[in-house]
This record gives sequence, C-alpha cells and structure tokens, in this order.
Amino acid sequence: MNRRNLLRATSALGAASAVAGVAAGPAEAATGPARTGAAAEKPLRVQLVLFDGVEELDFAAPYEVLSAAGFFTDRPVEVRYVATSGPGTFTAAYGTKLRVEHPWAPHRADLLVVPGGGYARRDSPGVWAEIDKGVLPRALAAAVRPGLTVSALCTGVMLLAAAGLTRGRPCTTHHKARPDLERQGGVLKRARVVDDGDLVTAGGVTSGLELALWLVRRELGPDAANGLEAMLEYEARGTVWTRD
Repeated sequence: MNRRNLLRATSALGAASAVAGVAAGPAEAATGPARTGAAAEKPLRVQLVLFDGVEELDFAAPYEVLSAAGFFTDRPVEVRYVATSGPGTFTAAYGTKLRVEHPWAPHRADLLVVPGGGYARRDSPGVWAEIDKGVLPRALAAAVRPGLTVSALCTGVMLLAAAGLTRGRPCTTHHKARPDLERQGGVLKRARVVDDGDLVTAGGVTSGLELALWLVRRELGPDAANGLEAMLEYEARGTVWTRD
C-alpha cells in the first residue's frame, strides 16, 4: 500500500471507528479494513463517463465517494473512467486534463454514472455538443440491460433524455434544465436524488455527492454510507425520492 493510500485508509478507519464508538488500533489502521469473504464476493463495478467539457465537480465528487466506499465494505469496489471513444485524453470545463485508460464496456458494469457540463454554452464542448454528435446518447441507449443501473447528475441527465431513457420515468436534473427535461417526456420530481430502480438521477452541480452516497447506501448498505459521511465530514442533504 503506498503512503497516500495508507493515510487515506487510516483516516477512513478512524471515521468508521468513530461511527461505531470504538478506536482503531495501530495494527488495524496499518493493514486496512478487514475484507472477510471479499475474494468470493463479486465486485461492485462502477463506470463513470467522461467527455470534453464535463464539469470537474460532476465527475470528481462521485469518483471520490464511490472509490472511498471500498474502505467501508467487505465487497470490492472497482471505479473506472470510460468514454465512448475509448482510451484517450479529455479536457474538462475548466481546463483539467483527464486520461481515460479503459474501453467503453457498460456490459461489464453494475453502475454507469453520467456527469454533466457545458449545458449553458451550446457552442462549447459539453452536454450539448455530445447531444448534437449523437454518439454518446446512442451508446447510453444501447447500454441498457438487466442488472445495470444507469445514473446521472446535473445536466448529465439531459444526455439520458437524449437517449430516450427518461421518457415517462421519474427523474430530476439541474434547475435550469428542468423545463427541457419535462418537454422531452421526463416526469420531473423535485428531489435531490430520484431513484426509479435502474434509473437514478440527481439535480445540481454538487449533487454528485448525494448521488454517490445514495448509491453506496443502496448497493453497499447504510454502514458504508455512514462511514463515508463521517470520513468526508459531509452529511447528505435534500430529499431522496423512491417508488417505495
């Protein structure tokens, strides 16, 4: 384990212990969380979609939360950046350069997470450019299958709308895109996160935190989500809408 991961694991263990009301010992902190039976457990496979013009916070928040979830569960968690064009370098909304190492492979994912970005600038890279090109919406439509949960946050939900995935479905998006979402057939719910089973959406630039924490709670359990909140020193806010 390299020094950075050791420090993060130690911090995570300390947060988890605080939630449980016990202190982590030195040996426990050095070795990381126990993974009893993890080898026999199927990993939670997460793919986070990138494209030019993607908003930095939109992809960074869910990537951080979902990656750190591995410290709080016995189940392995695998988080990867992917793009329809395959491996390559992408430029985010504020100039951050991102390298995608893995191929587009939603058939190998349990969760697909689609961030937003660039919706206010139709002539710039971002969601509108991806909608106009059509490649990503078509790929998202083709990705749907039993066992895959497709999720999106902020204006990334409009990529799902362009793919026809929100029509007739409860969903939400960034407040400025809500009229467009409704016009395209989405059933708008005024909630921070809307969980309609295999379609999970979240509204607002910072909602990647809530989306990821909700997915962790749903897929890995409340203890994992509570441990993450303690580690991050962040409490999920807003309403989660579900059919139940």
